[in-house]
Parts: sequence; structure tokens; C-alpha cells
Amino acid sequence: MTLEDILTNEELRRQEFPVARERIFLAHAGDCPLPRRVGDAIREYLARAEGDDQEGAIPSAFFSEARNAAARLLQAQPEEISFVGPTSLALSYVASGLPLRKGDNIVIYQDDYPSNVYPWIALAERGVQVRFLNIRHYGHIRLIDVEGQIDENTRLVALASCHFISGQRIDVQGIGCLLQKRGIAFCVDAIQTIGAFPTSVEYVDFMAADAHKWLLGPCAAGVLYVRKSWQEQLRPPVYGWHNVRCPNYVAQEKLAYPPDGRRYEAGSANLVGLAGLKAAMEMLLEIGIDNIGRELLRKRAWLVPALQAKGYSVLYPDAPPETASGIVTFSATKNDSTIQLHARLSAANIVTSLRADRQGNRYIRLSPHFYNTDTELRRLMELL
Repeated sequence: MTLEDILTNEELRRQEFPVARERIFLAHAGDCPLPRRVGDAIREYLARAEGDDQEGAIPSAFFSEARNAAARLLQAQPEEISFVGPTSLALSYVASGLPLRKGDNIVIYQDDYPSNVYPWIALAERGVQVRFLNIRHYGHIRLIDVEGQIDENTRLVALASCHFISGQRIDVQGIGCLLQKRGIAFCVDAIQTIGAFPTSVEYVDFMAADAHKWLLGPCAAGVLYVRKSWQEQLRPPVYGWHNVRCPNYVAQEKLAYPPDGRRYEAGSANLVGLAGLKAAMEMLLEIGIDNIGRELLRKRAWLVPALQAKGYSVLYPDAPPETASGIVTFSATKNDSTIQLHARLSAANIVTSLRADRQGNRYIRLSPHFYNTDTELRRLMELL
């Protein structure tokens, strides 16, 4: 299946993405609907699990194939991949497992999504100084902003690859290269870019993302990447039969971990979710992440001037391709008008997201995926 197949064959599109039969879904930066093949993979696993041991119902090659798919998406090594569930949990694993001491500092952006804020704020209880980035424009982080707030005591910078409201992507490679030269670890919440744009961990030490947005997978079936050189230093914060050596399920006197990403997988896996995640990753790789990224930017290039022509205020309308994303966020002149507009779209079976910033300003966030058609976008504009 190719991108062109999906966008030129409506029957195939509706077969592969059942949500398209009933509504125009433009909220993939929130919670995505499941593609048919993802649902099929889940149903097929459940059918096997009804007649067998649940773990025995998973093929022997399943986990290696799933890690290989995740590694391809991140341009990482399979042994650097862990399946721990939600982004919040994965980031909390990193925060609680880091060897930080009183007097160390970390740098975060307070207006990132809370999943990438609270785990780091909690480190203040251990005497770690938590620094908030001071930036010029909401949701737009530049390399110079990061460089200005790190020092010899900075141990880690934790940022989102793309802001969940502004839709602005950060320069992951540039920031990561700077931090690597300074000996500072870099953790990235990549939930708004994995599955949408090419993602590389070349200059990243930790990366986390759940599957329920651009990856088009189930909730709580996410990916955690930990660079191999960090795995001995980042201690697992949870312990169980799966990530601590216990031959024949007999507990040993000392904790001995697997020599790879399995060290962060403490117990039984979310097999239902992982069945869907694996199918979703394989589908995206089949379509091609480069192709998906180009298509999302093409859609954005059409949406932004169309919204402006209607008199709406668009966040970062002139964002260059390297910082733009699949998110297009706009507002009416008044909060009440924006709220009413969102309700009108919902009543017309057009799914968007209503969001607000720290000051209480309301926005409508559009986040179409590759399978959304120009016809659907034109229908949106008709109702605006």
C-alpha cells in the first residue's frame, strides 16, 4: 500500500481507515482512531489468546520484529528499545533512574505537555535545581534559548520534539549536538513527531512516545529509547520477573538485569496493545515516513493561507519546513467564538481539538494525517 493508493482510491481509504466512513478526523495530535489493520492485529491476537496461554499466543519472533520496527523508526538499535507503555511512564522512568545529585540542574520548558514537565519538577525533592526555559515566543524553542540556560552543573535537558499546541518542531539534531559536546544528556518527548516525520536519535540519549497519536496505534503501547551507553547508568526504577534475572522463576540474592532495553520492562507486557503497535509501525514503514512528512507539510501549506483568508489567526503561519509540523493551530477573535466554532465542527462530524494556553487563550488545533484528503480539508473550510 502506498500513499498514492490511499489518496486516489476512496474505497481503499475507507477500508483501511474506517473512521473516514463516518467523520473527518483531524485530531491525530490527540487520540487517533485505529486503522483497520491495527484493529485486525489486535483481534487476531485476542482470538488466539481465547484458546491459549496469553503469552503463548504471541509468536516467538514477535518481540524481535517489534523492536526492529521501532528501531527503524528511530534510526536506533533494537537493543536500545523498550516497551514500557505511556509516554508519562517512560519519561518518569528516565527521571527517577538518572544518577542526579543535590546541586545538579536540569532544563525543561514549563509549557510543554505536562507528561514532560511533572516528572522533572518532582526531582526538586531530591535537591535537583529545575530550570524553566525563558523563550521569546510561546511554544517555539531555539537552540540559542537552550544554550543560554545551561552551565557546568546542567546534567540533562528534557524537551518535546514538537510543541503540542504551537506545532513548532525543535532542532533535535542541533540541540542534541550542542549538549553532547557539553556532556549533557538529552531526553526527548517525541510523541508529536514519531510516525509523522523522520526521527533520529543520533544526538539523543533518551526518547519516549506512546502510540496513540501519529503512530496510529493503541493507547499505552509506547516506545522508550535508551542509548546503549546509558543503560548501565540509568537504573530501572521498577523491578520484576522480566527485567531481573530469575532462572526458573526463582528469585536470586542479587539484582542482575538483561544487557539491553528489556531491563526497563519489569513484568508481563501489554500484549494486546503491542499487537496493535507492531502492526501500526509496520504500516507506517510501508507508507514511508519521508513520504508522510512531505504530505503533512503539503497539507499545512494549503491550510494556513485558507484559514487566513477566512480571517482566522494562525499560530506561526510563516514557519519554515524545518520547524513546521502536521499541527495547524488557529483561533477566532474571541474565546467564545473559538469554542462555538469547535462545537459546530463537532456537530458536523469534523473532529478537531480545543486547547488553551497558560493565559487562557483558546485555540482549535488541526492535525490531519497522511490519509486525510483534500476533499476533507475543503469541507472543513466550507464550514469555517
